[in-house]
Amino acid sequence: MLTAYDYPTARAVDQAGVDSILVGDSLGMVVLGYENTLSVTLQDMIHHAKAVMRGARKAFVVADMPFMTYEINRDESIRNAGRLVQEAGVQAVKVEGGREIINVVEGIVSTGIPVMGHLGLTPQSIHQFGGFKVQAKDEAAARKLLEDALALEEAGAFAVVLEGIPQQLARLVTERLGIPTIGIGAGPDCDGQVLVTHDLLGIFDRFVPKFVKQYANMYELMLESLSRYVQEVENGTFPGPEHCFNIEPEVLESLYRGE
Repeated sequence: MLTAYDYPTARAVDQAGVDSILVGDSLGMVVLGYENTLSVTLQDMIHHAKAVMRGARKAFVVADMPFMTYEINRDESIRNAGRLVQEAGVQAVKVEGGREIINVVEGIVSTGIPVMGHLGLTPQSIHQFGGFKVQAKDEAAARKLLEDALALEEAGAFAVVLEGIPQQLARLVTERLGIPTIGIGAGPDCDGQVLVTHDLLGIFDRFVPKFVKQYANMYELMLESLSRYVQEVENGTFPGPEHCFNIEPEVLESLYRGE
């Protein structure tokens, strides 16, 4: 699983053979420039998910339900999930939280919309956590996470993302659940892995989480290419003859004569 927020990225991710694409609310940080995910709106998600759906041909597409679109009540949650499926065309939605949102998960699932859970470091609760920190390190928190995962499965979730938790706990949760776990900063023993594509490609330059492996440094490549463009325009070497169109000499001569 990888993230995508636009048509060309979705097309590339899809052609690379990724099984599932997440239109994550991480777009708030890596695309829209927000400090966190909390400012992302439902309309933002619909807009970007539509673009992703135009590029995805094989991958299963899941869209995040952004902050305050599923926490208020069950009916509003169902309505907002329905908009992501109906207007954007995604195949499933993802929600953050455990037993406190079970009623919401059950409600969305009851309408026929697949729901993916998300436990551990849940970015929409970043202020509650006091920052991006590893979660569920003590026994009580670890036990709660395991119980939350089991509750999400019972409520009908088809998979659970485990983010920023000890790898041993992720292994235990994966062993206990009958549904797939998707890890991000949760070690190698989950059933699948997800990364933010902008992190993987080195496009997002503000920080690199410990759990990210950068397969390229696209930001430096973009910066170098853009700087070369600026230099060549300023010194007159771009556009060159190979980038220009020409008119027949006799036509040009006629124009100069004013005929």
